[in-house]
Amino acid sequence: MTPCRIAVVGAGMAAARFARRLHELAAPGAVDVVLHGAEPDRPYHRGLLPALLAGGYADACLALPTGAATVHTATPVLALDPVARVLRTAAGATPPYDAVVLATGAEPILPPLRGLFRPAPRTVPAMATASASLSARNGAGPGTLVAPAARHDAPVALTCGVHLLRTLADCRHLAADAVPGRTAVVVGGGALGTGTAHALAARGLRVQLVQRAPHLIPRHLDAPGAATVRRHLEAGGVRVHTGRTATALTGPDHVTGVRLDDGQVLPAELVLLACGARPRTALARAAGLAVRTGVVVDDRLATSAPGVYALGDCAEHRGTTDAGAETAFAQADVLAARLSGHDPAARLTGAPTARFRLSTAGGELDVASFGDPHGDAPHTDTVRLTDATRGTYRKLVLRGDALVGAVLVGDLGAVGELAGAFERGESAPPDPLQLLITEGAPS
Repeated sequence: MTPCRIAVVGAGMAAARFARRLHELAAPGAVDVVLHGAEPDRPYHRGLLPALLAGGYADACLALPTGAATVHTATPVLALDPVARVLRTAAGATPPYDAVVLATGAEPILPPLRGLFRPAPRTVPAMATASASLSARNGAGPGTLVAPAARHDAPVALTCGVHLLRTLADCRHLAADAVPGRTAVVVGGGALGTGTAHALAARGLRVQLVQRAPHLIPRHLDAPGAATVRRHLEAGGVRVHTGRTATALTGPDHVTGVRLDDGQVLPAELVLLACGARPRTALARAAGLAVRTGVVVDDRLATSAPGVYALGDCAEHRGTTDAGAETAFAQADVLAARLSGHDPAARLTGAPTARFRLSTAGGELDVASFGDPHGDAPHTDTVRLTDATRGTYRKLVLRGDALVGAVLVGDLGAVGELAGAFERGESAPPDPLQLLITEGAPS
């Protein structure tokens, strides 16, 4: 029997999960899976990069299994022909496929800061993977970016001292620059910015964090939960500026500061941009696939072209993108069940459930939320338990006796039980506060 040739464009977390599950479900010799990765590293756990930066892990601890798949590193796919069913890679190869899975992930969003770019190209190998999609999209060479406002799409480079944190190579480059005693500013107070600010402070840098929204991690936390996170950061030496917008960088060749919208300049020898990410869709667009914010897929993870599928950060399912690692893994499991022949009728069901977890190296800051963390919807009630001494905050969101969301900061002892009750649709007990009380917590 000739094996089914399955090509995966990308070698991130979603791709690794798909390859592993396909290996587990397919009959021996039934599939031949090849992952084409743009990065020089094999698949790894991207969510642990801030903890790696803080020294909580070694590089090898981030590695992800891929079953029996062949993994090509540093070999980005430049073109996809859905009619001929072939790829074209940067190495000049044109491998054919029977099915192709787009797992191209997301690319970092660059904020409109004056002084962010230098006009002349500069090769920065360690940053090449972070900027590869932006460079390829605009025809620039490796290690260069194209500024949105640059004339004639002239290739430019980030000002020295400015970093992104999307790849393992980015993390190594940032770690080399994160010398104890240096001043650092993190722009963006979402999950990545908050975790990285904590990691830089743990390395001995003097860190300030700038967040445009009124509180930290607004997508996943309510204001009291975010305030608890802020206190943890400030106790670790991070100065937090919320409700402030970074407008410019100072310094002609190397960054020296970050100017805020009120005119204040924060000193900075190092700047980390953590302003979110958008689905990486250039390859899909060029191939003529349906793309909105992400590559449009149905409940089977199928795109608009026969034999082409998409999953993870690059995919848009039922109008939703960037649903997190748990959703990407669920997508990978469904697609592996289908393409392996284990369950050809497997489909995604329902809208993805919002999940979030942030755990820093050493456990000084642990945060989790799922479902509706805010409780602003009609007919919802909230139950809160706060312990200022222990620095913990727990909140349940209830609709009737149904648990529809939760936030936990500082103590995740109850997260497993709560998440299980949420997933199973169980009713809350007559006294929902009992769900929040863990051993050693106040009653």
